[in-house]
Amino acid sequence: MPPVSVITPALLASIRGQPHLPRHAWYFLTGVTLSVLNLPNEIATVFKHAIEKGPGSCDTKPGHDEQLEIARKMREALVKAAPIGGLPKAINALFSLKSATPPSLLDEPLGYSPTARPSDLYDVPQSAVLHRGQKFFDKVYGKVSKRVMSQMDRSGTEDLGITARLMYGYILSNTNILSASETSFVLVAGLIPQDVPAQLKGHIKGCLNHGASVEEVKAVREVVIKICEASGMRQLDDTVPGGWGWRGPVANL
Repeated sequence: MPPVSVITPALLASIRGQPHLPRHAWYFLTGVTLSVLNLPNEIATVFKHAIEKGPGSCDTKPGHDEQLEIARKMREALVKAAPIGGLPKAINALFSLKSATPPSLLDEPLGYSPTARPSDLYDVPQSAVLHRGQKFFDKVYGKVSKRVMSQMDRSGTEDLGITARLMYGYILSNTNILSASETSFVLVAGLIPQDVPAQLKGHIKGCLNHGASVEEVKAVREVVIKICEASGMRQLDDTVPGGWGWRGPVANL
């Protein structure tokens, strides 16, 4: 008997039709959530639906250029989810995505890199990349950014702060494919399934700091919770010693 799929046609329709959700966001938010939930095999279904039905709520098959944009945004979202959801999950998600991607929509090694990360790594001075990452981090956390980074530097090992600086510099602050606000949406989508309310609260505010509206952030949160609940997550109380869900309210605005 085949496993029950989380991503049903009804759930896809609900996600795509979510009011106030920014155009293009539904499919990469769904992909990131599935990756963090460790359901990579369902990502192919989402991607195929996106390139057949388009990035918006209307059922119109996009042309090749828009299909390529969808593929690149989906790949970039899964890459940007790696720092918060785990590299092994990102690996499985990206290979699942590749299995469903026509060759004409792939970016192969040694060719053109739309993210320009190879240039960041090999050609751009490290100080410039780290400075860009610090600016992104400061924008996310606003007036408390210095305190947040200081706490990581004083966590018992300053390597935690160094890890954050590397992730923000080389991965998260690169906005060649996903904008700053779209990147913040990715972080929210990756944090909600993990029941980490303190980090989620900071990144929900980070969405606003990067230009998203309150309505957009609430729509992102709602979509991710729908997918989590469809996968079996639920609100847990103190009488339940274990389980898959949230120990407290999911952070909101």
